[in-house]
Amino acid sequence: MTTTATTGAERTIADARERIDALDDRIIGLIQERMAVSAVVQETRIASGGRRVHLSREMEILGRYRDALGKPGTPLAMTLLELCRGRI
Repeated sequence: MTTTATTGAERTIADARERIDALDDRIIGLIQERMAVSAVVQETRIASGGRRVHLSREMEILGRYRDALGKPGTPLAMTLLELCRGRI
């Protein structure tokens, strides 16, 4: 591999990593926003005499992630749900 090709490849990798970092920052921000919205839902549900967790809603979320991302979507959704509602 020539120096020019190496430099080009290194630049491509560096640019892609910068984009990944920016995407990760956005994802983290969205998760934090989701956590805040989920807290409002939980507080409202509890205040109105309901349960903190709505299992059929969680099953919908698990299905949506599985359908969109395949098998790895399920544990990702479980992690997201745990972040947003805590452990059950």
